[in-house]
Amino acid sequence: MDFIGIEPAEIKSGYARFRMPVRPEYLQGAGKMQGGLIVALADEAIAHAMVTTLTAEEGLTTIELKSNFLAAVSSGELIATASVFKKGSSLVIGDCLVTDGKGKNICRVSATFLLLKSKRNKVT
Repeated sequence: MDFIGIEPAEIKSGYARFRMPVRPEYLQGAGKMQGGLIVALADEAIAHAMVTTLTAEEGLTTIELKSNFLAAVSSGELIATASVFKKGSSLVIGDCLVTDGKGKNICRVSATFLLLKSKRNKVT
């Protein structure tokens, strides 16, 4: 997600942390960061945390996102810290907390991803 400045900071098993600058062009009419961009950052972090838990035959797609906006931000940097809550046989659930550069909670996001499994040719 280079085009909006989302960059990985740390990725390990079941965990990912991403950063994103708050730029003037990302601010809505009231001068605050547009919420959809904050959620995009969280979605990217959650997806990367989940990918670390997959086998070579598995893939993912987002099926549900829930966001709670906790505070507004107008400048600085956002940090999204995500982890896998549960990986089942067909769904993966992840959580993310987005904070500003000073550690203030900005947005909490929960996501459910569909676990995609590659189909193998059956011999008949």
